[in-house]
Amino acid sequence: MQTSFTPEQLKNPGTARANEILRTCVHCGFCTATCPTYQVLGDELDSPRGRIYLIKDMLEYNRTPDAKTVTHIDRCLSCLACMTTCPSGVHYMHLVDHAREYINDNYKRPLPDRVLRNVLARILPYPDRFRWALRAAKLGRPFRGLMPKRLKAMMDLAPAKIAKPSPLDAPQVFAAQGPRLKRVALLTGCAQRALDTDINEATIRLLTRLGCEVVISDGIGCCGALTHHMGKTHDSHEAAAKNIRAWIAEVHGEGLDAIVINTSGCGTTVKDYGHMFRNEPLSEAAAKVAELAMDVSELLEQLDVTPMTPLGLRVAYHSACSLQHGQQVKLAPKQLLAKAGYEVVEPADPHLCCGSAGTYNLMQPEISGELKARKVKTLEATQPQVIAAGNIGCMMQIGSGTGIPVVHTVELIDWATGGPKPAKLLDADL
Repeated sequence: MQTSFTPEQLKNPGTARANEILRTCVHCGFCTATCPTYQVLGDELDSPRGRIYLIKDMLEYNRTPDAKTVTHIDRCLSCLACMTTCPSGVHYMHLVDHAREYINDNYKRPLPDRVLRNVLARILPYPDRFRWALRAAKLGRPFRGLMPKRLKAMMDLAPAKIAKPSPLDAPQVFAAQGPRLKRVALLTGCAQRALDTDINEATIRLLTRLGCEVVISDGIGCCGALTHHMGKTHDSHEAAAKNIRAWIAEVHGEGLDAIVINTSGCGTTVKDYGHMFRNEPLSEAAAKVAELAMDVSELLEQLDVTPMTPLGLRVAYHSACSLQHGQQVKLAPKQLLAKAGYEVVEPADPHLCCGSAGTYNLMQPEISGELKARKVKTLEATQPQVIAAGNIGCMMQIGSGTGIPVVHTVELIDWATGGPKPAKLLDADL
């Protein structure tokens, strides 16, 4: 694709990167075949190729974003299936992230939209605030029928039982059982700590059982993904910088073999810290953190995952977009589940997004709902006893549309190797 940015425009690092990405696009249209919003809406402007044209026009002419452009970019899930499909290597993630930052800085959204985005940015990354919001959502459920669609979506997010804070999420060190093979830091997350404390607890049990010393570093919090994808760069970098400083202190102290992440949406962002901070004082530290970051399944591949008693359950594996497309981790979770003794099946549309996508199910509930219905249908068609995923957002999204238990991959592996039966399966006849 030809571009005509001026030398002055290219002094902006974000615009310079956008120019590099735009020039790699050859308009082939392969991306439309795997784009969820294009499949649902059938509009070229709701495909990656269409959005690329809109972004190019907006950036090249320093144009104030108009409502049409913003609408189509807002509808993007950032599922990144287009990056897996693209034969030219177009780095759509960096392009759409810069476009969102540009929109945030240059477009005044309607008041309801501004309020919703600010509320989400001030609540979701903070577990205590989020827990209170979930309680309020439960109280508001009797009035759900009177509420706008976005508020209904927020009501639906609240789980039936709101987890109390887990003492395991506090800064501390968990010793390895037996000889220490690795020393790793665990990102405990933000929304996950309010929605499902079982995931971190299972991760800690499993990793220590397999010979890892697990560190919960003092000062860590939200990875910054939630605000990053809203274009709120200052907020996202502020959150990310706290994590970088905390983990680099561990690297310079007793050292780290890995930074382990069990929420794939967070993992995609942490692995991109080097790019996010490339022009900031923390650039070297950020690059080191990104280098050490890995999904929990990537670490488990390096350890001896041997089942005590193969359980033989039929598990439908949902591959989170942020894991299979954002991090290109596709086989490890399935292979680990199979090695742990489970019968692993996949839906007919493994590349298709479930519609969660961070805060997408709250801001675009209609499209999200359509994608959820499609995903649940194909998962249920495999006739599983359990559904497994590696991302809390996907788990909540899919779980709200099916009666089949939905658990984190690591919970099943923990159970198979000596841990307790996942709480979500206690009432199931398994």
